[in-house]
Amino acid sequence: MNGLYQVAGKTDTRKIAEFLSQDGQLLLPFLELICNAEQAVDEVIKVTGKAAVEAILLLSARQVAGPKQPGKAKDINWHGGQPGVVSLAERKLRVEKPRLRRKGKGAGTEVPIPAYEAMAANGRITSRILEILMKGVSTRNYKEILPEIAETVGVSKSQISREFVAASEEQIKALCERRFDDVDILAIYLDGIQFNDCHVIVALGVDSGGCKHVLGIREGASENKQVVMDLLTDMVERGVGPDRLRLFVIDGSKALRQAIDAVYGSKNPVQRCRNHKIRNVMDYLPEDQKDQVKSAMTAAFLLDADKGTARLKQLAKWLEQEYPSAAASLLEGLDEMFTLNRLGLPSSLRRCLATTNVIESPNGGIRSRTGRVKNWRDHAMVVRWVAASLLDMEKRFRRIMGYQQLWMLDAKLKALAEEERLDIQSRAV
Repeated sequence: MNGLYQVAGKTDTRKIAEFLSQDGQLLLPFLELICNAEQAVDEVIKVTGKAAVEAILLLSARQVAGPKQPGKAKDINWHGGQPGVVSLAERKLRVEKPRLRRKGKGAGTEVPIPAYEAMAANGRITSRILEILMKGVSTRNYKEILPEIAETVGVSKSQISREFVAASEEQIKALCERRFDDVDILAIYLDGIQFNDCHVIVALGVDSGGCKHVLGIREGASENKQVVMDLLTDMVERGVGPDRLRLFVIDGSKALRQAIDAVYGSKNPVQRCRNHKIRNVMDYLPEDQKDQVKSAMTAAFLLDADKGTARLKQLAKWLEQEYPSAAASLLEGLDEMFTLNRLGLPSSLRRCLATTNVIESPNGGIRSRTGRVKNWRDHAMVVRWVAASLLDMEKRFRRIMGYQQLWMLDAKLKALAEEERLDIQSRAV
């Protein structure tokens, strides 16, 4: 290979392409690099663009078949061209690649082009595009992240969207199929997130070490018992079985409660989210009453179960005269507002387990990642984004506050299970 090469400055891409098409000698070092190290692909693209790739493919084909010589029969012949795709670190690039064929008929006559094989084998593209989109970059604004490459090899936003669909569908598959047989899940949070008319229910589990796991998602509202049952049944099939008692933390939906009883049994303790309860009561009160009632409710939650329940019943009696809807909202599901108090868990655990904040925080992360999406084409698109966002955030989940005391929750759950076993045994006798 000749060691004397010409050097091209970084000028207008059209001039570069014209220059390259006249003198392929410049690209010979790149050809050698590409065939031996895929990292060189991106460097070639940044400097010379699509024209350089196609010129490199021509050079590679020429090394295999020799120069085009019309009318002269050889063992390997040029056979026109065909569309191809090479992978960059940021995207895939459509190119026109030469076609070579060996003499003879039937299978095996196609001859691969070494440079094309090397460039097409780079599998970093979909993961890189997914990472970019998960940082909240809309397909309309991708040039802000990749200005130089976008100007050089312009790729439409629709191409990036297709890449994201393919990658995020893989994320959904990974999310829906992974198993938890060897994970000791102590608490399960259930809550929903809504995008226009599409509802998605999210199940998040906390294991005995305080680590959080995305257990599953389901399209549908938390008020739909069948949808929740489908989600819980799927979790059972993937290893989160009803073989032990767990704490469930929910937003207060009756359908959620009914589905838990149907799939996991009625003996599992259920804690209603206190923040949801406070917000629901506040919705029925005028502004001048909200602070006082909120303070009273918050103080009552700190008391033991019997005293706290009595205080809130007194508060409801006072509200009933002028704000009957607020009183009814306060009394609805009142016993389950004090499940943690009844279990005797320390305040460090109650702070984290008494609300669905653990799952609402990821929901906020989903919204920040999808904030630039202006047009939700269908519900499948929403589910893809939710799944991809959750799996992206899961890598950085921290353990819950008070995780050092989770052994107490584990002990309480086992004690409840033993009481249930003895009760069943005594009734059988």
